[in-house]
Amino acid sequence: MALKATIFKTDLQIADMDRNYYQTHPLTIARHPSETDERMMVRMLAFALHAHEALTFGKGLSDDTEPDLWQKDLTGTIQLWIDVGLPDEKRIRKACGRAAQVVVVSYGGRGAELWWGQVSALLERFGNLTVINLPSEASQALAGLAQRNMQLQCLIQEGQIWLGDAEVRVEVVATRLKTGSPK
Repeated sequence: MALKATIFKTDLQIADMDRNYYQTHPLTIARHPSETDERMMVRMLAFALHAHEALTFGKGLSDDTEPDLWQKDLTGTIQLWIDVGLPDEKRIRKACGRAAQVVVVSYGGRGAELWWGQVSALLERFGNLTVINLPSEASQALAGLAQRNMQLQCLIQEGQIWLGDAEVRVEVVATRLKTGSPK
């Protein structure tokens, strides 16, 4: 018997002063049985950083043809493809060909550094690719926020990011390893 996804419900209040985006998103997130709280919360942070009314969670771990998050326009064209973790170069190359903009949010400390060292030269040619790395302390602290029902607030100002609930606030200092622009 296969394990089923665990459902998490979140009210995510976003105040992104850098983009002048202020919105509350009621989110339902299915956490794959093999997914950790840390990865799920990094997906949530990726949503907050790129929030848009058309941004949705993809099948991610359940289906290797879909990203963790994506945004499509009314014609079905993929405007934004977001992968979380350390995807292989082939997956990123395919995503860059399919979407106007691709974002990879990596995390995992030393493992993420090694991954970037292996793929950075191969990915340099993709002008529509952005790679953001989160420090392991921040991604692990985000995992501590995970609950089945969450009320979270995200504040983004001058590149600084805070995500938290009523008791705990986590500061995330993300590093841009590569900056791309939509094609």
